[in-house]
Amino acid sequence: MKITGEDIVRITSYMSIIHHTSGRLRVRVSPKIKDEANNVSLQDIENLPKKINGIEKLKINKLMGSITILYDNKIFPFELWEDLILGNNKQEITQKINTLYKEVV
Repeated sequence: MKITGEDIVRITSYMSIIHHTSGRLRVRVSPKIKDEANNVSLQDIENLPKKINGIEKLKINKLMGSITILYDNKIFPFELWEDLILGNNKQEITQKINTLYKEVV
């Protein structure tokens, strides 16, 4: 299943920023994200670096309920992450994510 920009915007509503440095973002994930299990799987999330330009690596810590995201700051400036997590400018962010999808062969 292809995870869409709309899916990403929706699942990030379950997240809050813990720590940020340029190119590295750590977010806390609410246990309520399990409500999305029918729409987006853990594997879909883990595969994002393979599918979206600018997301380099994800490290999911299930025990702590957090995700560390390594990313290209030129493609995803912090302001974009902040808007994404806070739910601002959803349409613009969705369009940007959808344009960054890699062609997977």
